[in-house]
Amino acid sequence: MIAVARQLFNKQFSEQKYQKFLSDLDQEFNYKITFRVAESPVFVGQEFKSKLLKAADEIIDFIALPDFKQKMKGALPAGLNVPNEDAHTMFLALDFAVCSEQGEVVPRLIEMQGFPSLFGYQDFLGNKFRQHYQIPENLEFHFGLSSQDYWEQLRKAIVKDYAPENVILLEIDPMKQNTAIDFLVTKEHLGIESVHIGDVIIRNKKLYYNLKGTETPIHRIYNRVIFDELLGKKDLKTNFHLTEDVDVEWAGHPNWFFYISKYTMPFLNSRAVPECKFLNEYSSLPKDLDQYVLKPLFSFSGSGVIFNVTEKDILDIPLSERKNFLLQRKVHYQPIVQAPDGLVKTEIRLLFLWNDQASRPQLITNLARLSRGEMIGVKFNKDKTWVGGSVCFFES
Repeated sequence: MIAVARQLFNKQFSEQKYQKFLSDLDQEFNYKITFRVAESPVFVGQEFKSKLLKAADEIIDFIALPDFKQKMKGALPAGLNVPNEDAHTMFLALDFAVCSEQGEVVPRLIEMQGFPSLFGYQDFLGNKFRQHYQIPENLEFHFGLSSQDYWEQLRKAIVKDYAPENVILLEIDPMKQNTAIDFLVTKEHLGIESVHIGDVIIRNKKLYYNLKGTETPIHRIYNRVIFDELLGKKDLKTNFHLTEDVDVEWAGHPNWFFYISKYTMPFLNSRAVPECKFLNEYSSLPKDLDQYVLKPLFSFSGSGVIFNVTEKDILDIPLSERKNFLLQRKVHYQPIVQAPDGLVKTEIRLLFLWNDQASRPQLITNLARLSRGEMIGVKFNKDKTWVGGSVCFFES
C-alpha cells in the first residue's frame, strides 16, 4: 500500500532471512511461537490510514455515548455478570478487512472486542521487523509513541501504582495458550506473573497466588480469561469464580467482553460497518443468503462461524437460540499486499487504550493478519506462505 516501502522490503526478503527472523523471535524468550508469523509487515499510506481512523472514530462515537452500557445490557448472558464493573472498557480492538467496493479500497469492520489483544507481542514483533529489515524511518507501528512511552502507558493502565507482584495476568493454563508469547513479553516489561485461574486462592473475599513459595495478595487482575473457553472447560477445578464479589480491581473488566462484541455491530451507524442483523429479527431470510456469514455472538477466534451459510444451517438453530446469532453481509477482500508470488489479503486490527479520566479511547498500536484463503483463519491458510500474524507500519 506504500509502493516504495513494499519494494524495499521485498528486495531484502529471502527465505533464509525469514527463517533467521523466526529463530530470533523464538530465542528471545526461549519459547517457540505456536502460531504462524507472516513473512512481512503491512505498509499503510496516509490515504488508507485516514479512512481507517475515520471509520474507527464513527464506531467510537457510539461506544463513547453516556448510555452505551445501558444499551448493551442485553449482551451480558444470564449468570455471567462480574461485579464491580467500571464506566467504560479499558481495551478496545476494532478489526477491519481491507476491501474493494466500486473500485475503491475501503476498510470494513469485521469484529470488535472490549478485551485486550496482543499488546505486548505487537511491540516485540514490530521492533524485530525493524532489527532484521530496513524500514523507512517515517513509518510507525505505534501511533506517535516510542516503545518506551508505549510501555509506560500500559504500565499506568495495567499495574497502576501497585507493586508488580500484586498484579497478575489471569488466564486458563497461560503457557498452553497460543498467546503465551504475549504473556512472556508483558512480564518482561511490566513484571507481572501469568497465573492459571485454577491456582488463585480466595479467602474472605481476598485473592492470593503462590509466588516463589509465598502466598501473595492479588490487588489487580489483567484479565485474559475468555468466558467461552472457561465455560467449555467442564473439568476445570477452581476455588475462585469470576462472578464472585471479591476485593480486587480489574484491568479490563470481564463484562466488556460482551458489551463490545459482535452483539454491538447491528447498533452501529457507519458506512464502514457491513449490514448485520440479529437472526431472530428476520421475518423472512434474505434471498441472497449466500452473500451473508452466520456468526454466533459469543464465540471467539472465529469458532462456529459459517461462511457459506444455507437455509438449512439457519433452520437447524432453535427459535429460542436465534437471538444469539448474527447474519452479516459478506465483504469483498481486496488482495493488496504484494508477495513475491502474488497478492495477499489482509485485516488490520486497531488497538486502543482507554484511560480512566479520558472521554474516548486512544489508538496506541495495531495488529495485522495476512491471508490467501477464503477467510483469515488458520484452517483457511494451511500450507500457504505470506500468511499469518503480522503488524502494520503506518505513514506518520
